[in-house]
Amino acid sequence: MNSAKLVLFTAVVLAIVSSPVAAGDELARRAVAILRDRCISCHDESKSESGLRLDSRDHLQAGGDREGSLLSLESDNELIRRISSRDSDEWMPSEGERLSDLQIATLQAWIAGGAAWPTVNQSETDWPDDRELHWAWQPIGASEVPSWKDNGWAKNEIDGFVLKGLRAAGLKPSPQASPAVLIRRLYFDLIGLPPSPEEVAAFVEDSDLTSYEKLVDRLLASPRLGERWARHWLDVAHYADTHGYDKDQPRPHAWPYRDYVIRAFNEDKPYDQFVREQIAGDALFPGTRDGIEAMGFVAAGPWDLIGHAEVPESKIDGKIARHLDRDDMLSTVIGTFCSVTIHCAQCHDHKFDPFSQADYFALQSVFAAVDRADRSFFLDPHIAQQHRDLSGRKQLAEQEIADLVAEWALPRSDADVDGLDDGLSSRLDRAIGWLNEVELAIKSLPPPEIVYCATVHTGGGNFVGTGATGGTPRPIHVLARGNVQQPGIVAEIGSLSVLKGLPGRFVLPENHREQDRRVALANWVSSEANPLTWRSIVNRIWQYHLGRGIVDTANDFGRMSSMPTHPELLDWLAADFRDHGGSLKRLHKQIVMSATYRQSSSADTDHSQDDRLYSSQDRRKLDAEAIRDAVLSVSGKLNLQMGGPGFQDFVVLHPEHSPHYRYDLADANNPATFRRSIYRFIVRSQTQPFLTSLDCADPSIRVAKRNESVSPLQALSLLNNGFMIAQSEHFASRLRTEFPVAVDRQVRRAVQLAFAREPSNDEVSLLTKFVESNSLESLCRTLLNSNEFAFVD
Repeated sequence: MNSAKLVLFTAVVLAIVSSPVAAGDELARRAVAILRDRCISCHDESKSESGLRLDSRDHLQAGGDREGSLLSLESDNELIRRISSRDSDEWMPSEGERLSDLQIATLQAWIAGGAAWPTVNQSETDWPDDRELHWAWQPIGASEVPSWKDNGWAKNEIDGFVLKGLRAAGLKPSPQASPAVLIRRLYFDLIGLPPSPEEVAAFVEDSDLTSYEKLVDRLLASPRLGERWARHWLDVAHYADTHGYDKDQPRPHAWPYRDYVIRAFNEDKPYDQFVREQIAGDALFPGTRDGIEAMGFVAAGPWDLIGHAEVPESKIDGKIARHLDRDDMLSTVIGTFCSVTIHCAQCHDHKFDPFSQADYFALQSVFAAVDRADRSFFLDPHIAQQHRDLSGRKQLAEQEIADLVAEWALPRSDADVDGLDDGLSSRLDRAIGWLNEVELAIKSLPPPEIVYCATVHTGGGNFVGTGATGGTPRPIHVLARGNVQQPGIVAEIGSLSVLKGLPGRFVLPENHREQDRRVALANWVSSEANPLTWRSIVNRIWQYHLGRGIVDTANDFGRMSSMPTHPELLDWLAADFRDHGGSLKRLHKQIVMSATYRQSSSADTDHSQDDRLYSSQDRRKLDAEAIRDAVLSVSGKLNLQMGGPGFQDFVVLHPEHSPHYRYDLADANNPATFRRSIYRFIVRSQTQPFLTSLDCADPSIRVAKRNESVSPLQALSLLNNGFMIAQSEHFASRLRTEFPVAVDRQVRRAVQLAFAREPSNDEVSLLTKFVESNSLESLCRTLLNSNEFAFVD
């Protein structure tokens, strides 16, 4: 490992462990774990090769047969020299793979920091059980903000933390990007659409020092914000408009949940309320639209129609289907809000994290009576109450009719038949009349809203809901090796046991309702004492703005995850977000107002520096939906209608059994499909080919971060897909309408619209010749296929 790289890695490791939470134990834990896993087999009490033992700090201090402590800070430290050596006769460990650069840097940083031995109420010579010392389980630390106001580069507290890390590594930040680059970056990051040439020109020419902040505020107030950020959220929630699995039947009423997310982001709903609504909104916010529609979150994932509706639970496949359904629900909730992989513990205790099978099945118990199904509800509370009253009367009428019919069937003597029958008949007629009146009154009410969400299923056939007796939670058993045929003890109700200050199990009354379990979980997840929830969301938002998270594995904060590059910053953001009402718009503004976000990503920037320390911005490819929406925007065909059922850019064949979703048969010029991509009807089994080629998220899995590939297939799709050809024609038509004759003006306008910048005279000349030799449509296709259109600097 060259010395420059080792210095860099060491700086990264020191930054990682610089937070108050991590400083005491995290670096020591990781360093000692390396010694334990890779060195101790040859250097403990039973086998101290070269007289060297590495099983306590005292032995490291003493060194081995060679002179010198292994905790020395001198450049010839024998331990560091041997693990860093490139000589195969000298490097250690002598067997197996060499230590990674990060492992070497970890040991070097540990020694440089004083080589503290981790303590867990054990003696210094004991190897600690480090599973519960992991940074993610610890309370959010009170991070001291590094000085930033006296620095000419920094704009806010975020920059103080970033600058501290850069200076520790001997690096410096990049200069600020140009106004034209910044406005295009902000537009795509915040609302997912390109700015108009007029907006770019006005911003570039604005000399007001507050113009950037005013632009940020305007974009945060735009209804387009919710549409952009809902797409990110729905990736993680693995939302789609079909069930998936074999038959992949449609969910025509899934879209209200999508609209709920858009509405919540636009209204800047407090994050703790956003969390609670999606886990138990029907119980915590009864009678509200958001409280019901938010429950689409728990039901957003795939659902096995055959395993639930066609196979009874008495069959093994039926049991497996219901087990997997609850697994998806709990994985979605805990994985999305807390960024941990509890689903790995369904067959045995988690191999890496301190999650037991008991924890896993305690979470399954929360969803013991929860199904995915259509739920009817009324937005007007008065109508809702009328419906409840009428429904109650209908039940009474039906019960009275049933009782009279049963009475009619009772045996009786011939002498009693005539008079009794007349009386029963009269009473039965009155009861039937009453029932008819009630049913007419119900029909006279406005039709209810319907949403596909987590609820208690009351359907027919083999599937009448996973909860026994109409929604009463069934007992959930701990399954031996996850086998539904080997049920063990009845599981408790609860969540993870590892977090300090939060109960691992929920205490509920014996006669509690199904919703009470979800309320307890919602309170547990949204608690101010839950460090996972607050770290998770700020890390996700940071990732979408900066291209990578402070923790690069946004869905996994466990011990096999990436370490946070800036733990102090992560904790400061989490605490600040939590303590200021959980405002996502405020968090967006903090990040995009920072000098860190505003850095250049141009070719003049030194990209040899370590990107993990945010020494520059990265040039990033637009996601699939942003490309599609930008195409519609520049062609002048974008329809900004909000909400409602999604548009279908396919034709359905054989809908009666297993629908075939045929995108190749769709009309590329159908105006109904010119809405923003967030409103597209999403199919699980047959994903949209054009968007899939551009790395669209797979709706069957929870996607924390999309792939960013560059391939010939993408270029071919952007050039030849029917949508692109149709929109290129509309783009050309728009240019001809604005400038009917002058080709050079058409060319100039095309570049302005596609790239949000002015073309050079040479570009205009060259592209004008291209149009004269080919066509304006060909130019439009070429511009929409270019890197400059598909990437953001």
